[in-house]
Amino acid sequence: MSSALDNIQPLKIDKINVRNLLEADLKIEKLNDDIGLENVITNKNIYRPQLALTGNLGFFNKNSVQIFGNTEIFYLNSLTKKKRIEAFRTLAHYHPPCIIITNGHKLENELLEIARNENISILSTQYDTTKATFILLEYLDDRFALQAVVHGSFVDVFGVGILFIGKSGIGKSEIALDLVERGHRLVADDVIMLTKKKEKILMGTGTSLVKHHMEIRGLGLIDIRKMFGIRSIRFQKRLEIVVELVEFKQGEVYERMGLDEQTEKILDIDVSTVKLPIFPGKNITVIAEVIAVHYLLRTYDSNPAYSLSNMLQQEIEKKTNDPNFFRDIRNVKDFQGDTE
Repeated sequence: MSSALDNIQPLKIDKINVRNLLEADLKIEKLNDDIGLENVITNKNIYRPQLALTGNLGFFNKNSVQIFGNTEIFYLNSLTKKKRIEAFRTLAHYHPPCIIITNGHKLENELLEIARNENISILSTQYDTTKATFILLEYLDDRFALQAVVHGSFVDVFGVGILFIGKSGIGKSEIALDLVERGHRLVADDVIMLTKKKEKILMGTGTSLVKHHMEIRGLGLIDIRKMFGIRSIRFQKRLEIVVELVEFKQGEVYERMGLDEQTEKILDIDVSTVKLPIFPGKNITVIAEVIAVHYLLRTYDSNPAYSLSNMLQQEIEKKTNDPNFFRDIRNVKDFQGDTE
């Protein structure tokens, strides 16, 4: 659709440190102090080392976060102390980045000493294995997700995430400012960070530096949050529509009916797109609101272009089958004395 989207370069984080896991909402307790917190995690998947503890290491994923739930802990406790140490030492020999123990379980000092010698971080959480796994997978999926930087203005309009793009100086920020003044919410301006979530969702946010500041040419930088209040901003929003602002050109063909939804791939996800020609005096803000409502109707109700097209097709078929077919073209058959 546009060069602005064609030139998007995916950004991918390929590793994080164990220390980053402390940011996850796991209420983690460190069982061996700061040992191994700088170890590198290169895989967003997690691993339950049940077979590895029995000595079967054929499918052991040593680069993943290791989860010790009830099964692993009860198995270790069922062994003699000597066998327990041997089993744990075998696993520790492969230097996994960390082991997270769920359900508030602990490891005995001999096992913690092995982990210390192998520089393996041992963490514990009170959450059960299912909840801890869910939180960890969500966190790791987000940290290892594909990202991209897009230049534009991102606004929540009636709950629909609309990204305005176009060449520099075309008026993206001014449209976003007008929408905020009308009660809509700014997500970010100028630099938009897009993150791919769950293979079909793109989430957008601003940067930690720019936040909700906006540059208005001729005026300078303004702080939307301070100027319009907390209700005028959002920190994140799903991207649902991309509106490309283009200068109107006489003779250029633009969409008239909207029968076929236009989409563009961003990080391999299809996103609805609208190419909107602009010229002096055209109320782009109102049109942006209409675009949002039209998207909601199309998503939750019906496509008005299809409805009108079907009615026209039915009229054509009736007229073709019966040359004498006649329909009153007025929308109101009887005004009932109403002369308003």
